[in-house]
Amino acid sequence: MDASLTRRRLTLVDTNIFIDLLTRNPDWFEASRLAFERRMALGAILIVDAVFAELSAGFASEADCSDFLDALAVEHSAMSRQALWRAGRAFRDYRRQGGSKTNVLADFFIGAQAETLGVPLLTRDAGRYRSYFPEIAVLAPQ
Repeated sequence: MDASLTRRRLTLVDTNIFIDLLTRNPDWFEASRLAFERRMALGAILIVDAVFAELSAGFASEADCSDFLDALAVEHSAMSRQALWRAGRAFRDYRRQGGSKTNVLADFFIGAQAETLGVPLLTRDAGRYRSYFPEIAVLAPQ
């Protein structure tokens, strides 16, 4: 991560917030927009690879997805081995608790990065993150 990021307040944002903004989800658009704008006013908005990958499914091209994120001044946060290891541990715990997915879920990459960086996570999926990453500050739109 760029050293300049460490001097600013950071927030990692989950895919569902961006989807709310893009689709103008009638149940969540306003709350997600306000929460996003509040965090943006405080500092940098970050995403991890998994968020870009999930979000890109809704765009015709990589350039369109990148343009959307650039317009919101969203920055990419590359994952460290420590964060990747933590994602794997969370996935292991999920499987031990009876989880049925056989591939590491994007949420585990997102939560692990927030935990490793020590930054809050803006998401509508607060329950899963609080279960597997109790150390992170989970911010949910209201």
